[in-house]
Parts: sequence; structure tokens; C-alpha cells
Amino acid sequence: MHFKISILSALAIALPISAFADTLLVNTGDVNGQMAMASRPDSSGKIEIEAADDFVLGSSALVTSGTFTGLVPAGFSVTGVTVEIYRVFPADSNNPPSGNVLTRANSPSDVAFASRISGTDLNFTTTVLNPNFTAANSVLNGINKSPNQTTGGEGPVSGQEVQFSFTLTSPFSLAADHYFFVPQVQLSSGDFYWLSSVRPIVAPGTPFAPDLQAWIRNENLEPDWSRVGTDIVGGAVPPTFNAAFSLSGAETPEPSSLALIAGGFFGLAALARHCRRDYAR
Repeated sequence: MHFKISILSALAIALPISAFADTLLVNTGDVNGQMAMASRPDSSGKIEIEAADDFVLGSSALVTSGTFTGLVPAGFSVTGVTVEIYRVFPADSNNPPSGNVLTRANSPSDVAFASRISGTDLNFTTTVLNPNFTAANSVLNGINKSPNQTTGGEGPVSGQEVQFSFTLTSPFSLAADHYFFVPQVQLSSGDFYWLSSVRPIVAPGTPFAPDLQAWIRNENLEPDWSRVGTDIVGGAVPPTFNAAFSLSGAETPEPSSLALIAGGFFGLAALARHCRRDYAR
């Protein structure tokens, strides 16, 4: 009888652990070197720039950590990191069409859904992956309102390829939905560029559908966004880009699953009481 009770106790402990086990939620794959997109908070003499790429969650999740890969100058010094979650327009958006961009369909929303900042609820580390890396094209200053949105990009940029790894002391709690991820890095000098990854996503990435292209905006364009490939680079057959990032955390049960788990616990508790009564006899 002791054996039966110990099995029940083990099940009761193991069930919630397995239900909330950490897992890789999103991975857009390896850097491909095609595009470098500036993304930074505002600072003295510099306006804010936000680059965004999308992801899909098939079930609700707690996002606890992640990575993103970018280009920084040699001898770089990071003074701050911000990561944000945006929903897809028109969620969190109250502004009517402005005519400043070609489209808002499938863009990030006007304002962030959630934000985490280093020194408050985010910790980060950096790893140099390549000390001499060049991206074939870039977007930094050429983020313009329509009809001047197409610049072709600002050409190649070089620096160190660096992976940023972050953990959240206050995880993002996200329902199953379509989102955009926005990382921003502030440097003591120079600019951070978020590097592109393959599109469509292939292994070792985690493909999802629909896989939207990367978007970007600055303070002069907001609340609107432009597509990095279709709108800014342009061309007869415009390129499209993903950005290199991953998100990890714990898939969380839907309310119906939680009810089943709770019912299982009640059943286990009742069975354990029955076993104890039998043993007492």
C-alpha cells in the first residue's frame, strides 16, 4: 500500500512540471547576411528606430528567454537592451490610415503590447560569433514617408556579428496568436543592426505560417511601419527578409486543459485517501 501511495505522489509532482516544461518556441534560423536593420532606442542626437519580425504561437505560452543576432562595431559597449512584443495591426491601434506608407496590412500595431528593459526585468549576455562580418545591404537613415519610401537600401555594412542572449525576470505571458518581436540595443557609440535570416524558414529553424516579412520604422514615421524589402529596398522583384531570433519558454495549458489537470489532482487525492483508509483497516 505504501508503494501505491508513493506512485500517486510522484504523479502529482510530475504532472505540473511536464505541463510547464521549458521549450524552444520560435527559431527563425541562421543569419544569411543579406540585410542589416538598425534598431535602437532614442538617445542624445539619435531618434528611435524599431525593426520587427513576426512569429506565431500555436498555444499560449510564457516566454522566459531568447536570442537575437546583430551587427555592432568593433570594441562595442552595450548600455541597454529592450525587447518588445507587438500584435498585428489593427490590434492596439487607434489611428486612421495616414497615407504615409504603402500599406498597414500585416504590419505591427501602433503601440507595443508588452516591453522588457535591461536593468529592470531583463538580463542579457553577448557572444561574438564572427569578428569580421559584412551584410550586403542595410537600413538606418533611409526610413521615409511615401512616396519617397523606396531607397534601395544604404549599402553594405561591416562589423562584429554578435548574438544577444536574454532572460526575462518577468516573462511575457502570451495567448496563442500572431505577434512581432522587436529588439533594440543602445551602444555607447555606433549603431546596432539586426541581421536577416532566411525566408522562408528552414531547419534548424521552426517554420510557421503565415511567415510575414520584416518591418521597420523611426520616430518620424510612427505610428506607421514600412516593409524593409518590399517598400524600402524595392525593385522589380523586391526581396523580403526575416530577422535572426529565437524565443524559449513554457507552453501553458488552455483553460480546458487546466480543468482536466485539476480534476486529475482531485481524483488522485481521493484515491490516496481511499488507500490510506484501507491501510488503516
